[in-house]
Amino acid sequence: MFKGSYPALITPFKDGELDLDTLKKLVDWHADQGSAGLVPVGTTGESPTLSHAEHNTVVAEVVRASAGRMKVIAGAGSNYTREGIELIQHAQAAGADGALVVTPYYNKPTQNGLIAHFTAMHDASDLPIIIYNIPGRSVVDMLPATMGELAKLPRIVGVKDATGDLARVAKQRMTCGPDFIQMSGEDATALGFNAMGGTGCISVTANVAPKLCADFQNATLEGDMTRALELQDILMPLHIAIFLEPGVCGAKYALSKLGLCSDEVRLPLTPISDDTKAHIDAALVHAGLL
Repeated sequence: MFKGSYPALITPFKDGELDLDTLKKLVDWHADQGSAGLVPVGTTGESPTLSHAEHNTVVAEVVRASAGRMKVIAGAGSNYTREGIELIQHAQAAGADGALVVTPYYNKPTQNGLIAHFTAMHDASDLPIIIYNIPGRSVVDMLPATMGELAKLPRIVGVKDATGDLARVAKQRMTCGPDFIQMSGEDATALGFNAMGGTGCISVTANVAPKLCADFQNATLEGDMTRALELQDILMPLHIAIFLEPGVCGAKYALSKLGLCSDEVRLPLTPISDDTKAHIDAALVHAGLL
């Protein structure tokens, strides 16, 4: 259903407002570069600073611009279940192929609370749901046993795992079954993640190097680890440099260097420092992108 390289799509801005023309150009570029799908309005899409209307507009525009060329997994996460339901229902109405639903942040629900939240989201639409487990941001960790319970629901189909713990892939295969989709949420360990049983990556770096990331994912899925290692060596400096500061800031700066969008972000995020710019510039040269 979902496999390969899925850029966690940035949301371009111009003078503080959505830049929909650039958004559409980025969608076309990703289609041409071989991305398997797109994930708009996630963390890298600056969803915390988008209004509900902006959030829904981005989802609808990405689905429309994709025109069936790529899968679209729309961000539909919230720490308020009712709000999440509204987002996932809009994503379905807009024609998305799936929804990315983050574990509720700040509230710190129990494992039973996570089950209740995701069950309510599941029951609210017909979209396949990818759980987004990112304890570093949400402060709650969905344990493999909990994920196994949710995997019994027909439309809870996979996880974006950003724990950084490669053993989780094997543990989640035990609790959720081998057909449960596991996608990495961390670029730097994506090779090991797929070797453990993963089938793709929802990637920040793929915003900047979509063809390299798509080729890398395809190599791992075809079992060509020699080629995958070669591509990892090309990409690793970029993975590191982009995350010296918040990833979306690094990705937007890199895209600005490629002439594809501005580096504008919304407060409380700020443009990256000159030192980080120098690291990203060097990584872009190393990857053959500049």
